[in-house]
Parts: sequence; structure tokens; C-alpha cells
Amino acid sequence: MTNSTVLADECAPSSTHAIGVDAATSLSGTLKSLADPLRLRMLSAIATDPRGEACVCDLAELADVSQPTVSHHLKKLKETGLLLSERRGTWVYYRIAPSRRAAVTALLDSFAPAVTADALEDVGDRVAALSTMDARVTRLAHELADELTGLSRDLVVAIVRESYAGLVRSAKLTQHMIPLTERFARQRLADLSRDRGSGVPQVLFVCVANAGRSQLAAALVNQIAGEKVVARSAGSTPASEVHPHVRSVLTQIEGEQDASDAYPKPLTDDAVRAADVVITMGCGDVCPIIPGVRYEDWAVGDPALASPEGVAAIRADIESRVRTLVDALLTDQTGFAHHD
Repeated sequence: MTNSTVLADECAPSSTHAIGVDAATSLSGTLKSLADPLRLRMLSAIATDPRGEACVCDLAELADVSQPTVSHHLKKLKETGLLLSERRGTWVYYRIAPSRRAAVTALLDSFAPAVTADALEDVGDRVAALSTMDARVTRLAHELADELTGLSRDLVVAIVRESYAGLVRSAKLTQHMIPLTERFARQRLADLSRDRGSGVPQVLFVCVANAGRSQLAAALVNQIAGEKVVARSAGSTPASEVHPHVRSVLTQIEGEQDASDAYPKPLTDDAVRAADVVITMGCGDVCPIIPGVRYEDWAVGDPALASPEGVAAIRADIESRVRTLVDALLTDQTGFAHHD
């Protein structure tokens, strides 16, 4: 046997690991039907419409094209099995096919933000910065343990290290990692110590990246309810930073200082356990089910992918939902709602 034969045998890929021909053919057809910016925008609009469906007339206005053009694109999406339609009078309404809901959510909330994200900082600079980080994290852990004497020292140290590990996986920059680790660890330790049966209500908003919807929702709760409701946010797969479109809106809501301090945080079990209400926003069933916690799912658009007009509409949608939520929480707590 020659060397070339051995190398050929060793380098030959295993066909058993590849997607099947039929599946690949079907998938390529679906992806081809999605390879159009207008179709992706319409799919996103339908998927995030609070009614769970959208009319051709609504989508024509969104895309600023004729209704026949909209109908043509929707027909292509329907042929792939992504959409279902129903005629009511003169209009046709479209909704996401239930069997494709999870796939559409993954496309819009995970894949799309990933391919539109900015590149990470220079790899060499990142490696150099991380090489000094362990000692700094250890020092921070012991400083917090010395301060928080009411908690187990081992617990504080473990939470600090876990908080750092959770943040560094998605961090774009490393120069602010220690202050962010301290803030995240303090929040987690407060959540671990919280008694859900007392104190003001606490709400946790969860989306995929914690770079848009969930950040806006938490900021709006804090603005509308003041200190009568505590709002947290987290992401099932946190982004490296808050999206610029969203940060500008946060500045309008919270002011420049608080908005500049916002950062994506990973979802933790202790955040869910500390919450009275957990609201998911396009991330599926990622939250652990904790007895006594109320769960809701809000279908709202992703501002990271929206135009400036779209971001404004998404903010208005979230604000309307937040006001209803705050009313309900304060009514449950005091017997009547009293906020501005």
C-alpha cells in the first residue's frame, strides 16, 4: 500500500455524518425561497405580529410595494411549508405553520443576529488580556466575600467565578470584564438571597441575545413602575454588546449613564427562581420551570434587525405590554394600581 493510498483512506470523509440527499434537497429549496430580503422582512413581520398573523394589506404597507408583489412572495414562502393562509372576505391572512414555528424562531432570533454581528476584537489582544484575568477575578471574589459576610465565602467565590465565565464567553471586549463581573455577581447573589414571598414584585425578561427586546422591556418597567417593580433581563445566548439601535433608545428611557452601563447577561437558574414573572421574547422554552413563577411569552419584533421606524414601533409595542403588566402586578400586590 502506498503512502498516497493511506492518506486518501485517512482523509476520506464519512458519508454517514452528512445530511441525507433528500433532506439536503428539501432544505436547499426552503433556503432558496428565503434568499430575498423582502421575504425575510415579511416572514419576520408575520412571526412577531401580536395577532399571530398578518394580512396582505399590512405587508404591502410594510414593504412599500404593490399587493400583487407581496402575494407573489408570500406564495413562494407558502409553497415551502413555512406559511399557512386563510381567506376572509377580500383579504388573505398568513401565519407561521405550527410545524415550522421553532425553525423560524431560530432563524430570526439566533441565526440572523449572529451573521449580522460585528467582528470580535483582535484575537492577539484578547488572548493577552485574558492571560491576566484569572488573578483579577480571584482578587475580586475574595474582596466580595470579605464584604458580604452574611453569605458563605465559598458561595460568593463560586458565584464570582461562574459570573466571569458566563460573561467572557460572549464578551467582545475584555477591558471592562472585571467591573461587569462584579455587577453580574452582585445581582446573582441578590437573587439567591431574595424571598419571592416578600418585597416588591420582580420580573425577568429573557430573549436570545439580551441585546434588544429584553433590555428595552426591563428599562421600560423601571421607568414606568419606578421602585415598585424590579426588572431584570438575560439572554439564552448573550451577544457581545447591546445593539446600537437599542442603546440609543435606552438612552432616551434611562439617560446616557444608565444606557451606557447596559450589557448582555447570560440566563441563570437563580435569576428565574428569584422572579415572580418570567417573560420570554422569542427564545423558546429555555427557562427552567420553577413552582410559583408565572410565565408569559411575548411575540415582539427584534430591534437589532429593524429599521429606525421599526425600532420605534417595537418600543411602542413593548411599552404597551409593559404598562399592562405593571398594572397587573401592582393590582395583585396592593389591590389597586398606582403609577404614572
